[in-house]
Amino acid sequence: MKKRRDLLLYAGLGAVLGLALLALLLLGPRWLRTPPAAVQSVAPTATEARKIRARLFYVNEEGTALSGIEQEVSYGEGTVEQARRIVEAQLVTPPPPLTSAIPPGTKLRTLFLTAGGDAYVDLTPELQTNHPGGTTNEILTVYSLVSALTSNLPAVTGVQILIDGKEVDTLAGHLDLRRPIGQDARWVVE
Repeated sequence: MKKRRDLLLYAGLGAVLGLALLALLLLGPRWLRTPPAAVQSVAPTATEARKIRARLFYVNEEGTALSGIEQEVSYGEGTVEQARRIVEAQLVTPPPPLTSAIPPGTKLRTLFLTAGGDAYVDLTPELQTNHPGGTTNEILTVYSLVSALTSNLPAVTGVQILIDGKEVDTLAGHLDLRRPIGQDARWVVE
């Protein structure tokens, strides 16, 4: 009788230990992987937190030219990454009273730079589909991008705009975009 009772006691203890081990295997890793909410936020890396001053270009009050404004832009490692950061900053709607020459909804798809200094800026179709049209508007849109890149990055001498990965003849029928365009100070006023 005593042996049977000891056997039952050991079997019960084994079952309890087995259940505890199973619970630890199933729930324990989740406890170990889920940090407290305060620890979950990821601190920005030194590169993400670092900023540079860049000259971005917005439509002047008369709507006839671009005005260069110094703004903080995220730092990018190397010319291509810095060019991306500058274009992304140029695409953001500026605070009033500034007006962007870039149509709303336009996003940067990709950007690459040739050895000769030409930046190819691939934008989403909203650049063309949301464009208001008109010669001046088209010129200001193109030169806001050209000026932002060429004035901030000496390695960039020309900019060719692509839409959805393809060359386009024009945005609104007035300016030839089939080749890289260099900086033109006539469209910028101080």
